[in-house]
Amino acid sequence: MFSWRVRPPQDGIVIAPEERLPWPQTILLGLQHVVAMFGSTVLAPLLMGFDPNLVVLMSGIGTLIFFLVTGGRVPSYLGSSFAFIAVVLAATGHAGGGPNPQLGLALGGIIACGALYALIGLLVMAGGAGWIERLMPPVVTGAVVAMIGLNLAAVPVKTMAPTQFDAWMQALTVLCVALVAVHARGLARRLLVLAGLLLASLLYALLTNGFGLGRPIDLAPVAAAPWFGLPGLARPVFALEPVLLIAPVAIVLVAENLGHLKAVSAMTGRNLDPWIGRAFLGDGLATMAAGAVGGTGVTTYAENIGVMAATRVYSTAIFVVAAIAAILLGFSPKFGAVIRAIPLPVMGGVSIVVFGLIAVAGARIWVENRVDFTDPRNLMIGAVTLILGTGDFTLHFGSFAMGGIGTATFGAILLQALLGGAKGRTEGRSGAAGPAATPPARR
Repeated sequence: MFSWRVRPPQDGIVIAPEERLPWPQTILLGLQHVVAMFGSTVLAPLLMGFDPNLVVLMSGIGTLIFFLVTGGRVPSYLGSSFAFIAVVLAATGHAGGGPNPQLGLALGGIIACGALYALIGLLVMAGGAGWIERLMPPVVTGAVVAMIGLNLAAVPVKTMAPTQFDAWMQALTVLCVALVAVHARGLARRLLVLAGLLLASLLYALLTNGFGLGRPIDLAPVAAAPWFGLPGLARPVFALEPVLLIAPVAIVLVAENLGHLKAVSAMTGRNLDPWIGRAFLGDGLATMAAGAVGGTGVTTYAENIGVMAATRVYSTAIFVVAAIAAILLGFSPKFGAVIRAIPLPVMGGVSIVVFGLIAVAGARIWVENRVDFTDPRNLMIGAVTLILGTGDFTLHFGSFAMGGIGTATFGAILLQALLGGAKGRTEGRSGAAGPAATPPARR
């Protein structure tokens, strides 16, 4: 599990899950994944009233749990799930901003959700994933993955550029990342997100701190923050109503995780179907562990899948590095302050690239599995799912609100069942998404 075949760093080479680059490059790639997950992983607890440092720490611990349960076969990072935000706010009556005074009630529901999720994983391990495959063939999983990227698009576009200068800075950040991706060579190309972010941050500092064109970077909080500090723990409280409200999020996590696994399978050319049950179990156990001490529910992270798609490095070693870095970061308020010092429009520009890569990964599932869109069933499933998710179509069931990701996911599954089983592949195509497809990165 902790042994990877070493590959020399060469341009264009694909690094498989069981391989790794030399440790210096692997460590840098792991830190890049920390940067990729940090914005969303910290944003979710801030919206729900959780301690961000504790949430980052538990994301690292959760990733290690996932790594161990899956035997180091599935390259994924576990971060805060946005699927919990609406139900946690509804269960606790929290309006957002500042600590959540009813945090314990949310934690009880999160633990129950993790337990249900883990149970689904055990059922898949015992009986196979065939029933899930029938509910969610490639046309569904591809639509769900693409929809997640499109649903997240509004976050950087609408909330991370409050001024015209910030909007232009976002565009310059996208350009920086794109230039690194296209024209850089060697390690710089592998680190395109981190390199683009650093380049854009330097450009931002020149324009603001140097020429006074926008809000300057303030490093005073970084200087004031201590190097080491313990995050605040919280105790769960179990009550029936919050549990019934939060536990069903497990179904959304199942669909989300399955979509991510299919995306990684398509990118790596590996059949990850035998590890679906273990992935569900690992994610469920990680969610229970996080809820037990005051963390948010976790899920496999699309942001990190986007980074893998861009770098073509799928080594599970980088996620062990990222997990350890996140744990250390959780105990260091100063490093958290450094990350928070990254200008908002720069982080927004990076998010535009990463979320776009997620959407393309969903389309890639369709291409690799030859989903036939001349079939009206496939066409309806793909079209409706994308619009429901992108438009953030929300349904309310009493005090429970199902946001765009949930409605689009369940809508895709429901359409798949009602329309008589849309064909996910063309005639003569069979097998799992991974091995059936020619490895995309080796073409």
